Amino acid sequence: MSLDDLWEKHARWWQDAFTEGADPEYVEQIIPLAARHLAGACRVLDVGTGEGQLSRTAARPGCTVVGVDPAWAQLDVARRRGGGPSYCRAESAHLPLASATFDAVVACLVFEHIDAVETAIAEVARVLIAGGRFLFFLNHPLLQVPGSGWIDDHIIDEQYWRVGPYLREDTSLEEVEKDVFLPFVHRPLSRYVNAMAQNGLLVTRMEEPAPPPGFLARAEEYRDADTIPRLLFMRAEKLASLP
Repeated sequence: MSLDDLWEKHARWWQDAFTEGADPEYVEQIIPLAARHLAGACRVLDVGTGEGQLSRTAARPGCTVVGVDPAWAQLDVARRRGGGPSYCRAESAHLPLASATFDAVVACLVFEHIDAVETAIAEVARVLIAGGRFLFFLNHPLLQVPGSGWIDDHIIDEQYWRVGPYLREDTSLEEVEKDVFLPFVHRPLSRYVNAMAQNGLLVTRMEEPAPPPGFLARAEEYRDADTIPRLLFMRAEKLASLP
């Protein structure tokens, strides 16, 4: 089964677990952060839109919003849920959209599943107008490396957050729920930042928010590590010309 087939097969898992208020990290953290940084944008592209919750967040009268995703199973639900955006099937590395079309692009927890990261970021830069913004959400590349986690070491009587092999790039199938396997790509933060720099995307803000209260209420095992961010957010602006 191809990686695209896995997303088609397991789209319902994502929809049930992370949309329509099911996930406190989206409700309390991601959606408000996206809404704040999308303020004033009139032409928005949502890359890897899934069932469209961030596209619907961006939609308002007078604003054009397009969501793209490679999975029909996601797009069918996005269209049924409506809310104003338009949707099309596309890979992030091959956007079927005109250059310099959008004043904002958002990609939320998407690039962890993309192999052609440099090409995908180049496509983001291509479709943005000069001065346009790129809102980039990632599972924290350093602190959420595969193999990381809270250690309660009774031998040395210490508790600490173990960081996995951060510099080792890795693609794996992760069992996110019983019999639900999805592809995840780990790469260092420098791969993303350098790809943005090479395409004239200047990082102007970065946030590493603490896990929100709703998440901690559901994940008691994470309370001792509540100073370890799960999310990394970067906002980049497209320069008029490459430096």
